[in-house]
Amino acid sequence: MSAYNKKDGFYRRAKKEGYRSRAVYKLKQIDEKFNIFQPDLTVLDLGAAPGGWSQYAVEMVGPGNVMAVDLKGMRDVDGVEQYRADVTDEAAMRRILIIADEIDVVISDMAPDISGNYSLDQARSVYLARSALDVCRWVLREGGSFVVKVFQGEDFNDLLEEIRGGFRFVKCHSPEASRDSSSEMYVIGKGFLGYGQKD
Repeated sequence: MSAYNKKDGFYRRAKKEGYRSRAVYKLKQIDEKFNIFQPDLTVLDLGAAPGGWSQYAVEMVGPGNVMAVDLKGMRDVDGVEQYRADVTDEAAMRRILIIADEIDVVISDMAPDISGNYSLDQARSVYLARSALDVCRWVLREGGSFVVKVFQGEDFNDLLEEIRGGFRFVKCHSPEASRDSSSEMYVIGKGFLGYGQKD
């Protein structure tokens, strides 16, 4: 953990409140603005490690209603069903999601391992976001919601148009908890149209 992060107010607040990462406040701020979660909704958290988003989601929807998927795995979160898998591996995800039935909310805070080459990192970020969108096509119920992180850059607008094609409401948002220096943007989709469902 860098000295910058240790001095970060959201980092200190997360430690004090028992959350695993400062990223939880990004999701909290998105939820407060866009009303993503309600009690008893089912949530799929993609790229869930270290678990902050899953912690917040289970607080909002209740135990047993959150499924977390991550390539690396993570420590258990009370009330969350966890699977270790590569979200970009379609076959692996299909094996997991066959038990998911319909999901009300898909959330993804996935980011690539940073290489230092921004063009490459941004392209990988878009690839991960598209993988999350594919998961929506498989399991998100009609009318459901989607929250996904993506780095801004060359392919961002194309991705945004893809998301707009599948949701009645789409908005880009940069939460207060995102650092000023960050190029990340969150895309919020609500009112899933159920388009392009895969066999």
